[in-house]
Amino acid sequence: MLTKIREKTQGTFAWIILILICVPFALWGLQNYTDGAKESAVVIVGDKEFVQRDVNQAYAQFKQQYADVQIPEEILKTQAIEKLIRDELLLQHVTEENLTVTNETVRKFIASLQYFQRDGKFDKKQYESMLVAQGMSSAQFVSRIRKALLMEQYQKAIIDTSFVSEQGIERFFKIQNQTRDIEYLAVKLKPVTTVPTAEEIKAYYLQQTNAFQTAEQASVEYIELSLTKLMDEINPTEKQIQAYYADNKTLYSAKERRKISHILFAKSNDTTEEQALAKAQAAKLRLAKESFADLAAELSDDTVTATKGGDLGLFEIGVMEPDFEKAATELKLGEVSEPVKSEFGYHLITVTELVPAETKTLAEVKADVTEAVKRTEAENAFYELGEVLTETSFENSDNLQVVADGLGLEIKHTELFSRDIGEGIASEQAIRNIAFSEAVLQGNNSEPVELGEDRLLVLRLKEHQPAETKPLNEVKDIIVAAIQAEKAKQQAKQQAESIQQQLLSGGSIDEAAKALNLSVEKIAGLTRDSKEISGQLNQAIFRAAKPLAGQSTVIVVGTPEGDQIVVNLLSVTDGVKTAADAEKAKLAAANIARALGQSDYAAVVDGIRASTKVIIRE
Repeated sequence: MLTKIREKTQGTFAWIILILICVPFALWGLQNYTDGAKESAVVIVGDKEFVQRDVNQAYAQFKQQYADVQIPEEILKTQAIEKLIRDELLLQHVTEENLTVTNETVRKFIASLQYFQRDGKFDKKQYESMLVAQGMSSAQFVSRIRKALLMEQYQKAIIDTSFVSEQGIERFFKIQNQTRDIEYLAVKLKPVTTVPTAEEIKAYYLQQTNAFQTAEQASVEYIELSLTKLMDEINPTEKQIQAYYADNKTLYSAKERRKISHILFAKSNDTTEEQALAKAQAAKLRLAKESFADLAAELSDDTVTATKGGDLGLFEIGVMEPDFEKAATELKLGEVSEPVKSEFGYHLITVTELVPAETKTLAEVKADVTEAVKRTEAENAFYELGEVLTETSFENSDNLQVVADGLGLEIKHTELFSRDIGEGIASEQAIRNIAFSEAVLQGNNSEPVELGEDRLLVLRLKEHQPAETKPLNEVKDIIVAAIQAEKAKQQAKQQAESIQQQLLSGGSIDEAAKALNLSVEKIAGLTRDSKEISGQLNQAIFRAAKPLAGQSTVIVVGTPEGDQIVVNLLSVTDGVKTAADAEKAKLAAANIARALGQSDYAAVVDGIRASTKVIIRE
């Protein structure tokens, strides 16, 4: 029902976007390739102009792909526009090159889309009705899909044909299996107890103002339409229950379960039909003393089922020939048929499992039927009331009382909550998002918000507390601790950098450690996946430059705790590809080839862009 409400309030064009997303190339911008209203263009690619509406839609769809990733909005907007441009550049290029996709390829792709299928098969009526609902002709839709497939084909022709040479793989393992000899020492963080001056505290406070802000908070009042509560208010009559049971009896019925086995006596160049029948008749006589499974294993010409006692599994109407199905349907459990003729020869058939069809009585399923009737009635009411809720809350956007009175709903309230956390309905991200939306903060009713498939809410602002900077005296202790921690890190870093300079000047790490009462650790043959040191330190060591002849490379690496590690990189030994790397080599070859292909594809699009007019307006 919530889907129907959404269709009423927002339109039904979303399904076409979903279809286009099914194209691996994800050409979400295809709906923009038709002429729109004559608005000022904000993005121009060649002769194609995109208006603000196109860009907004591109951004919304691009953002949805990264809903679970925290990416700054400005970066997302930039990337969305960039994708819109690059897709249009590619489309124009393949069009100019007169590339094409066969009608059969387009037909098969459209037929594979689940939106046009019923029971796993393409349904022409479903296809036509969905296009009509969108005011789109089949030719228009086919044209869009053809463009998407053509662009995908061009992209894959570049990416999937890239390859890496054996020398490239050797170079990969030369780096991947590389080992390094190191020695290192750790300069531990030493607490600083000196109290910072008032000037230092004030300066830190002014520089880090954002760190001392209270969280923006809001509370809302809301009304909620609940499918569950509507169901609780419905008491179906006996007549309604009986009618629903009669109309949906198949829901409470179990089909007959019939499992069969057979022995096939096939006709062939060496065996006539009469000979096959004679063999079947002779075998039928032997079944008086021998088991069906044993005879199937010995005599059946169906070599696939013979080893399983002739087992064909569960019997389904419409799979076998009519005579075979008739015989299999009429047999009793354990009974063996007379020889049954088919195009393959003659069969002996038996039923090895039989569970009769059964329909539960109304008395047995009355509780389930009653619940189903209540849900059906409640869903209808939910849909109708949802429309009223949507319309009334919009028409009376300055209050919820009119809606509450009209639908007989209670106005509820929340406690204060922030953009990141809340309780009750405010524990839902969707509620927090809309509560802090511009429209609600300005004092308007929100748009209807769906929670799950059975709850619809409209809310409005009750109280808003903007973020404020905490006074200095309230956060002074926090600032003092932060300054002391920062000074401790700086001292450790300065000491580590002093040791680094000593080593670069030819000093010994052992002498430096002895002077500061520190210990030196040594590792020979350190690998990239070594567990002897932290992953962060390991990565820093393998990023460091190789030591030059007669010299070592010295680096300083800070830890999350604030300690400083001074590493003396003594030597680097190139790796080699071993027999144990065979599987890794296959994966590496595929990944490197794909990376090279993607780089080639990006270069192709960049080349197209260089010769095409591209304008982005603010």
